[in-house]
Amino acid sequence: MASVSPAAAAAAVSGSHHGRLLLPSSPRRLPRPRPRLRFASCHADTLLPSSSSEVRTPLVPAVEPSSESSTDCFVDWLRARGLPPGKVDIRERPVPCLRDGKDRPLRYVAAGVDLQEGDVAFEVPMSLVVTLERVLGDESIAELLTNNKLSELACLALYLMYEKKQGKDSFWYPYIKELDRHRGRGQLAVESPLLWTESELDYLSGSPLKDEVVARDEAIRREYNELDTLWFMAGSLFQQYPFDIPTEAFPFEIFKQAFVAVQSCVVHLQKVSLARRFALVPLGPPLLTYKSNCKAMLTVDGESVRLVVDRPYKAGEPIIIWCGPQTNSRLVLNYGFVDENNPFDRISIEASLNTEDPQYQEKRMVAQRNGKHAIQNFNVYVGKEKQTVAEMLPYLRLGYISDPDEMQSILSSEGDTCPVSPCTERAVLDQLGGYLESRLAGYPTTLNEDEAMVMSCDFLRVVSWSLYKLAECYGIGFGHCQLADGSLEPKQEVATRLVRLEKKMLHACLQATNEFITDLPDHTVSPCPAQYAPEMK
Repeated sequence: MASVSPAAAAAAVSGSHHGRLLLPSSPRRLPRPRPRLRFASCHADTLLPSSSSEVRTPLVPAVEPSSESSTDCFVDWLRARGLPPGKVDIRERPVPCLRDGKDRPLRYVAAGVDLQEGDVAFEVPMSLVVTLERVLGDESIAELLTNNKLSELACLALYLMYEKKQGKDSFWYPYIKELDRHRGRGQLAVESPLLWTESELDYLSGSPLKDEVVARDEAIRREYNELDTLWFMAGSLFQQYPFDIPTEAFPFEIFKQAFVAVQSCVVHLQKVSLARRFALVPLGPPLLTYKSNCKAMLTVDGESVRLVVDRPYKAGEPIIIWCGPQTNSRLVLNYGFVDENNPFDRISIEASLNTEDPQYQEKRMVAQRNGKHAIQNFNVYVGKEKQTVAEMLPYLRLGYISDPDEMQSILSSEGDTCPVSPCTERAVLDQLGGYLESRLAGYPTTLNEDEAMVMSCDFLRVVSWSLYKLAECYGIGFGHCQLADGSLEPKQEVATRLVRLEKKMLHACLQATNEFITDLPDHTVSPCPAQYAPEMK
């Protein structure tokens, strides 16, 4: 899949929940006129072959439903619409942390036969793929809309919302029904925090993600207020729907649910036109399992989207694809799950030069000369915490320079090395250590408490799977096999897994800071506070 990047469609500005590390000196409603612009109509014949005689029936089914879903219309729809023969089938897994037996199992694409690295698992014809090119019928209007105020996700969500109103008359009805079944839930059966209640968002207290959710929600609302623009610019498309304009036909909460569902399964295709780059692919997400350490991607090959596996599979194993270089906070925001082995995971520490410092401009010049900014974001990658702390120190030392002659000496020299004394170095490290400690204190639980809760969930998940397989053997519903009391509510589990990984990186940074302090000469102490003392936000 190349990478999945809905963040590009609904960018969220960084929140100010933690603030930055400050160094010391030492809906407007559109009118409803008749549309003037007329574009290519996008009726059903632009979304599927022009006649039933052109629909190719595969000799071998591309997918086989599990025994529990043998009459599933989604599988029948894929077969009838010409999905070529493949090597996968659709199976079901129990919902993790199921407590009341009400949620139906999640479906996933599994290997139908043993696969080897390099095998083509399946190919989906472009006639079964939803893109802006097919939705709008005109690439130029697609580029115009998405370069203006509306994202690809908003356009795709609006299209599927109108199609859903058509009910069984919609060509996409079986696919939409399958998306509704998943409800944007990720691999841990959890929706994006964008759909959590205010009390559920408290699970993320202390995490920067909580502020990101608020910012993303505001961005989605801005797009909702611009939906009528799409209606009037693509009037020929929407004339086929006997419904009101978007903001009258759909309340904001309904649009947000559709937006989040599309966000959780959209694929970012590479080496295609802009009107094809964001796509909804049957057999793609959410039926495919995301991993950060995988190389398999959905790619375009002619007039189809195919998946070539990057590892061997035994029949029945879930098919895994790459989710792009996304942090765990982004995975939770977009897909509702955490990848414990995510090599792209990171946290951010933002530091800034003090604008009230009389030597602010000189220090800003030194920072820029060394590739830094007056407000600098340092990314702390998992496993590289000590390296990041070392990278921060030259920048932080700038805040402790007070002698103008010393500043001029630095400006006239090359490199980013400021004069270092043990006492000044201790002041810099104490400041950083204090910031890390205060950030850790912002979480309502400790790392040890999180570890204990995650271990409990992992144990109960093993029990859950065992009970599910036992229920299968005896032909009883999984609703009779509930977990023991004491397991976390699914959203709380996802939040706990996320903040636990954030805390681990913060603790590693704090440990590295303390190691640098240990390496200073004995009895080194911080100097007296400068005129412009460190300011923590």
